[in-house]
Amino acid sequence: MPGPDLTWIFGSSRSGSTWLLRMLRRHPDVLGIDETGLGHHLGLWRPIALAWDTPQPPPLTTFMKVKEDRPDYFFNEQYAEIWRPALAEMFEARLRAQIDGARPDWREPGTRVVIKEPGGSQMASELLALSEGSRLVFLLRDGRDVVDSWLDAYGEGTWASEDGAYVVTDENRIPFIRWQAAVWKYRTEALDAAYEAHDPQRRSLVRYEELLADPEAVMGALLDELGLDSDPELVAQIVAAEAHSSVPEEQKGAGKEIRLASPGSWREHMSGEEVAALEAEIGDSLRTHGY
Repeated sequence: MPGPDLTWIFGSSRSGSTWLLRMLRRHPDVLGIDETGLGHHLGLWRPIALAWDTPQPPPLTTFMKVKEDRPDYFFNEQYAEIWRPALAEMFEARLRAQIDGARPDWREPGTRVVIKEPGGSQMASELLALSEGSRLVFLLRDGRDVVDSWLDAYGEGTWASEDGAYVVTDENRIPFIRWQAAVWKYRTEALDAAYEAHDPQRRSLVRYEELLADPEAVMGALLDELGLDSDPELVAQIVAAEAHSSVPEEQKGAGKEIRLASPGSWREHMSGEEVAALEAEIGDSLRTHGY
């Protein structure tokens, strides 16, 4: 598929990417895809999360990074000129098969395929390379709110329990906070690098807090950058349809995938000790990114 027709949404999970994709899907010229999982497979974390229950966990990285110099590792750097083109070919064939069935007219000029892939954001550079000329949307959110949202998700009977989330006990909250903070930092810094290296004409930075404060203005600007119709009436309809206030009460709140839409709520849900542990992990990165 032509690269310019493909847009990736990257950012830490729990940064509002589902909301953003839902709005984009309401645009008549967008075909949205919710997580291919490819970034997860390529970006398997090392060490495992249990390491953050130790006094000095090693720096977070990925399995691919650890193994990249091993001669027998399938995705090593030595044979990258072989496996990267093959991976890109497989990606395109698999994607074509799905979108041909879902939207036969997707090849029409102006149509955009948008993939939301926050869980694979640590591999943003690799994924962007799969389709030359693709667009990058970097969705950035305060890491403290991201971690707070994950704390809520790892509770009894939450939306995330079906995807493998477990109940974080009181004694395990700080290790969990440290782990999720490290993940936010790694993904954010990986996206900093991918964003810096990407064509300025094909990249967009969206702050969750700004999107929430003025969704019509931010969505309108983003649609312009993606080369899509940004008629104010259309944008207003899209935003209204997916507004937090439009979601039934029983489908939002604590333990739900659609939660609070309230920046800074981490202050109400973490103890001083927990905030200190979080700050120790990501304080510098938060300040670098204006938080």
